[in-house]
Amino acid sequence: MDPIKPQILLCEDDTNLGMVLKNYLELNDYSVTLERDGKLGLAAFQREKFDLCLLDVMMPNMDGFTLAEEIRDVNPDVPLFFLSAKTMKDDIIQGYKLGADDYITKPFDSEVLLHKIKAILKRNEELHREEVNAEYDLGRYHFNPRLRELIIDGKTQTLSPKENELLKMLSEYKNDLLSREIALKKIWGSDTYFNGRSMAVYIAKLRKYLKEDSAIEIVNIHGNGFRLVVTE
Repeated sequence: MDPIKPQILLCEDDTNLGMVLKNYLELNDYSVTLERDGKLGLAAFQREKFDLCLLDVMMPNMDGFTLAEEIRDVNPDVPLFFLSAKTMKDDIIQGYKLGADDYITKPFDSEVLLHKIKAILKRNEELHREEVNAEYDLGRYHFNPRLRELIIDGKTQTLSPKENELLKMLSEYKNDLLSREIALKKIWGSDTYFNGRSMAVYIAKLRKYLKEDSAIEIVNIHGNGFRLVVTE
């Protein structure tokens, strides 16, 4: 069976450059969806799952910066590169502020771009592998996200998928602030009022599960998010 090829979204309004880059990446075992403006790029991103996005900054209908904001609303974690003829410092800074992993100025070396893509996809794969296998000791509790099990004194509470994802994020941010917006976008898909109310219900459930250890508390940071406080 052939390995699954990484999926790349390429948004580039220069037809020649877009096709050359698409063909080059496909020759190097990537599957590439090419769109020629920002609106079509957003529609493709909402329709399919991509491992990385390459966005031209200056495009018709929706520019690359606006497209990046829309993509980040859907998926805050997908790797994102800007391709741009705009070399002003302010433009480059804006790109990074929008969460870009790299800002590549035109003209660029396709081979260098290829190695940058390989590096970031390898890093993400390693991070994902670590996340999949990660387990957490929270006071007297042991939490295994892979099995969705929260264990204390030999008693096991099996968590629902959303309970599991929420506790996993809280554990990753243990004793630090987990942004309400980040949690909602990652687990619920958007930070609407109704999703916020739903998350509050799940927080209440997790508090109930964790009540047997007084050294653990989920603290509401008003207007910002939550902290999983574990007193050592």
